[in-house]
Amino acid sequence: MNYIQKLEESAKAVNNIACMGLDPKIEVLVESDKNIRDQINDYFYKLFRRMSLSGLVPSAFKPNIGYYQALDKPRDENFQGSLALCDILDMLDNFFPSIPIILDSKRGDIARSSLNYAIEAFDTWNCDATTVSPYMGSDSISPFQIQDKGLYVLNRTSNPGGKDLQNLICENNKPLYLNVSEKIVEWSKKEKGIGAVVGATSMKELLDIAKYYSDKEIPMLIPGVGSQGGSATDVINNLNQAKYPLYLARINSSSGLTHPWKKDNAPENWLDLCIKQIRDLLEETAV
Repeated sequence: MNYIQKLEESAKAVNNIACMGLDPKIEVLVESDKNIRDQINDYFYKLFRRMSLSGLVPSAFKPNIGYYQALDKPRDENFQGSLALCDILDMLDNFFPSIPIILDSKRGDIARSSLNYAIEAFDTWNCDATTVSPYMGSDSISPFQIQDKGLYVLNRTSNPGGKDLQNLICENNKPLYLNVSEKIVEWSKKEKGIGAVVGATSMKELLDIAKYYSDKEIPMLIPGVGSQGGSATDVINNLNQAKYPLYLARINSSSGLTHPWKKDNAPENWLDLCIKQIRDLLEETAV
């Protein structure tokens, strides 16, 4: 089954196009005297178990590798962060089989280095898709174009600084992000499964890009919902207006689902708070 088919099948199976980001911040989790790996493991095990028992299953998961590897101390032979990511991936396979896992790593380098990063995402971590920067062009993109795997190219990101470069007007009088969109379509002719990261924090730009992709079978990963201010309902409305095939989209929320209290240790009712946020997003992204 190729990545496009995985997206379609998972959306149909769980009736939503939500993506759940998994970015642990130790300082906001439940207080514990356990080591970092066990604390993350216990936290997400309880959350995933409650989600499974409640029938709350998003159609994609997206761990950001930086949140885990920043917890490693390799020169002290301490890899608790990476081992915690292993635990998370194993739990996802057990609780939510067949749901795509997107490793958010945003790599991008010259061809040989990009190949190493592709091996990292697809062989080392055995994920279904990953995220890539297009700044170095086709040299950095093509090594990630592997049969049956997914690839999301940063197109128009949700962060405030995204406009610094992505909105620059090029020689053809189009903003850079639209030129990147055209390149993504060009690259997709080599191998299906290449998609775009398009933020939910600028609806006009999202609408323009969705219209362009509407008949080209380009998956869209749409962050920025929740903590960054984007609205899942507005995203759905824009995708429908653009006549974009909803099953190809994944609307992501991360901290708004896994620790909506933002700072300090988790309150006693942390699990109920998370479940409410997850339920709301799944209902808003129902298809």
